[in-house]
Amino acid sequence: MPQLLFAIVTMMAGVLACAFYFLASNWLLDRIFPSQGLSGPKASRNLRISSAIRPWLFMLPALLALAVYLVYPVFESVRLSLHDRSGRDFVGLSNFFWMFGDGEFRQSIFNNCLWLLVVPAVSTFLGLVIAALTDRIWWGNIAKTLIFTPMAISFVGAAVIWKFVYDYRAEGSEQIGILNALVTYFGGAPEAWITLPFWNNFFLMVILIWIQTGFAMVILSAALRGIPEETLEAAVIDGASGLQIFFKIMVPQIRGTIAVVWTNITILVLKVFDIVLAMTNGQWQTQVLANLMFDWMFRGGGDFGRGAAIAVVIMVLVVPIMIWNIRNATRETGGH
Repeated sequence: MPQLLFAIVTMMAGVLACAFYFLASNWLLDRIFPSQGLSGPKASRNLRISSAIRPWLFMLPALLALAVYLVYPVFESVRLSLHDRSGRDFVGLSNFFWMFGDGEFRQSIFNNCLWLLVVPAVSTFLGLVIAALTDRIWWGNIAKTLIFTPMAISFVGAAVIWKFVYDYRAEGSEQIGILNALVTYFGGAPEAWITLPFWNNFFLMVILIWIQTGFAMVILSAALRGIPEETLEAAVIDGASGLQIFFKIMVPQIRGTIAVVWTNITILVLKVFDIVLAMTNGQWQTQVLANLMFDWMFRGGGDFGRGAAIAVVIMVLVVPIMIWNIRNATRETGGH
């Protein structure tokens, strides 16, 4: 109860502070550049200046937040990557030379590549298929709601749920994990699934696919509904089958949306951290870049230089995809 009350008070204080800021800043702007009670060129000039400044007053808190929590950390990470573990002594590129010669870093790169190959492709494909199928059945909205529900669960919460799916008990014991319960029911031997090298990565990927399929489905369903009915009717009249209509008529028309969904999931995969931390903590060859960065930065005494160097690599991988995604979205909206 105290935590709940503190949260409510904090939210109320935040809302009141925002309201006070906007009211006070607009009042001050109107006093500095008054337009009421004046006429002629001066009133027009003040009105023009206040109209140009007012939008920036609304954006200023967001810009400050971006500067403090996004821009500053980028420059600080680059600076730390060129210094030693304490962040004080300059060591140049030695952290990067160490990184590319480290076996655990190479394992993390390999695992991230696996995630990049599997998760965006499977999530986008399943989302597209489900979007197309659910639009054809009367209970499609109910199905979409159920499939989208995992999006409301945090990654850590999803990992806890799937821990019960993969749970392992010694052979002969009652299996509470759904997967091992099914295996033993059909006469097989239970397995510690998340400890199986290489394959355990795919068991972890299933969690993110389970979450992101709902996101892909919602976006692609909206895109499919935007396809002109005349195009589909013409294809039916020409004798096209359902699969031909789907792959040759519908998919090409929403190619841009598919690319946006794909790249959004790709960016998320490059930063995947919570699922690996909660499920395996990087053990059994499941380490990924973000988890490795966390280990070097905050564990084992903390090595700010090496942790920051890994963070810079993640940033270098993510930024080009984000730029491409923004340009593609701008092109789709006609530059508006």
